[in-house]
Amino acid sequence: MSDIITNTLQTIGINELNEMQQASLRANESGRDVVLLSPTGSGKTLAFLLPLLKQMKQGTDTTQALVIAPSRELALQIEEVFRSFKSDFHITCCYGGHPFEVEKNALANHPELVVGTPGRLLDHINQKSFSPETIKFLVLDEFDKSLELGFQGEMEAVISQLTGVKKRMMLSATKSEEIPPFTKIHHPMVLDFLGNTETLRSLKVHLVQSPIKDKLETLLKLVCTIGNQPTLIFCNYRESVERIANFLKKNKLDCKMFHGGMEQVDREKSLFQFRNGTSYLLVSTDLASRGLDIPEIQNVVHYHLPINKESYTHRNGRTARMYADGNAYIILHGEEHLPDFLEGEELNPFELPEVCKAPQPSEWASVYIGKGKRDKLSKGDIAGFLMKKGELGKDDLGRIEVKEQFSFATVRRTKIQALLQKVRGEKIKGMKTLFEEAM
Repeated sequence: MSDIITNTLQTIGINELNEMQQASLRANESGRDVVLLSPTGSGKTLAFLLPLLKQMKQGTDTTQALVIAPSRELALQIEEVFRSFKSDFHITCCYGGHPFEVEKNALANHPELVVGTPGRLLDHINQKSFSPETIKFLVLDEFDKSLELGFQGEMEAVISQLTGVKKRMMLSATKSEEIPPFTKIHHPMVLDFLGNTETLRSLKVHLVQSPIKDKLETLLKLVCTIGNQPTLIFCNYRESVERIANFLKKNKLDCKMFHGGMEQVDREKSLFQFRNGTSYLLVSTDLASRGLDIPEIQNVVHYHLPINKESYTHRNGRTARMYADGNAYIILHGEEHLPDFLEGEELNPFELPEVCKAPQPSEWASVYIGKGKRDKLSKGDIAGFLMKKGELGKDDLGRIEVKEQFSFATVRRTKIQALLQKVRGEKIKGMKTLFEEAM
């Protein structure tokens, strides 16, 4: 293993790569294109970022690599992982809902790596924000999801402008019959780890019967029975997400929602509050089934039956990740029938108690801070400010995330009101900004 890879793994605190990641590193040593097929949650981000890190050259003053991702959350996650390497290379992330001029100014500095969503990348190419012909390495992450979301036209237009690509890599969690010609991937080396079910070995699937067609009351009993464990509830429609989340909130459960129709800041807020343990419940469409960094989810609930086997697999892949235990619950009423793709699945009947109590709220709460990376704010700045001006002890402060235009901090719930009073009107790094509880 090269020095740059060894040093990077030490920096991010990883002792050893898994089999799939090691295979990717070896395959990318060759001159051939690479197609990597591997389940959700198996660590594909490292599997393509480490080879890029090794192949990029310093001092070229050109953009050398491009990663195309199907969602802004996935693009932001890739950016965050790459920044954690603390390398000398620069990265710019481009996605809809983010100020175009901010991205354009960053691209003018020729970052070695650009990651973005198809539509926004095409906008930048059309506006000549960067020179596509200098790109030597192309990565198509979650390619099957990009096709599923209808991004083929934008991707085809972007790829057609990349005339200098020497190496292509495509990653997918499902196997397709053929690789579309517009990718320009020919005779690739295929690494197929889809048969490796190690990550789902500890998943137990339960069948929950609902006595009535409207399954809300059954869901309420289920999540109360599960208790204060991180639980992701999947349904098929945005309207259903909002209806379910509002119902659970009315029943005094701290619940967040996530779907593509929400504003970016609200989506980020929901994910942070779920990740940091402020809320145990997240209700989502299949948008949350792939590409998001949400560790330690113990339960997945299928409120609506998934539309196909791939959707079912990706939803379940949010739990039992990287050899951890997990549970999946399928809620079924009498008029519903299990789809064909569940034939042969071992389903354990799950009996709900007649009476159950709502779990206690989390001991943690979330603070929204109206400044972020573009204001040169760091996690250390926030932690120091909240402990000095807000008089928090180290044990009163949890996870901190710094986004481009805003930040979040996790604070012990019993301390949050006093904290907000103490920091009102105070400046962080000489800047006045908004501090409020993220609801």
